[in-house]
Amino acid sequence: MPFGLCNAPATFQRCMMSIFSNMLENFIEIFMDDFSVFGRSFESCLTNLGCVLKRCKETNLLLNWEKCHFMVREGIVLGHKVSKKGIEVDRAKVEIIEKLPPSTSVKGVRSFLGHTGFYRRFIKDFSKISRPLCNLFEKDSAFIFNDSCLQAFNLLKEKLTSAPVIVAPNWELPFELMCDASDYAVGAVLGQRRGKVFHAIYYASRTLNEARRTMPQLKKSF
Repeated sequence: MPFGLCNAPATFQRCMMSIFSNMLENFIEIFMDDFSVFGRSFESCLTNLGCVLKRCKETNLLLNWEKCHFMVREGIVLGHKVSKKGIEVDRAKVEIIEKLPPSTSVKGVRSFLGHTGFYRRFIKDFSKISRPLCNLFEKDSAFIFNDSCLQAFNLLKEKLTSAPVIVAPNWELPFELMCDASDYAVGAVLGQRRGKVFHAIYYASRTLNEARRTMPQLKKSF
């Protein structure tokens, strides 16, 4: 498939899903040219891997062996560390973000929020914390990286370095959704209780526009 076509990624994804259609979600997950094969035991994983490699051979798919990792208990998948404990941030990426100095331009702030926003599902109240930085993007406003911006900048880095382990959902258990709203942002956490312990699955948040800020507190969460 040639590079540069606007619909090439979607077409390639559909092609890959068609090739492995009878295996999807059973023992393989696919995103573009990255796929992960899994099993509940070493033996089942080995069997599943054999099925996938056989399908690759049948459809003339070539694998880059230098990028393949076989029979591992944990690994980096699409920028996240996946293991039996759950899903975590990639510490190598977080260390790079942690070393970034305070931004001195709109472009730098936008880049920083782009990097931290990639892991926003791990950060409770991300939109609320990042609001002083987002205000720097307002039209016709001067770029002033003040104390509130610096505090938000450092707090986001702190939240990333102490990000929790997000568990995968258990579809046989009930879900709990907790919401909260402030004057300018709403936040939510989706999770499940296993025993008496609440495990977070996903953190979500967003800032409110002018119209929604005037709504009653209860309606803001919806």
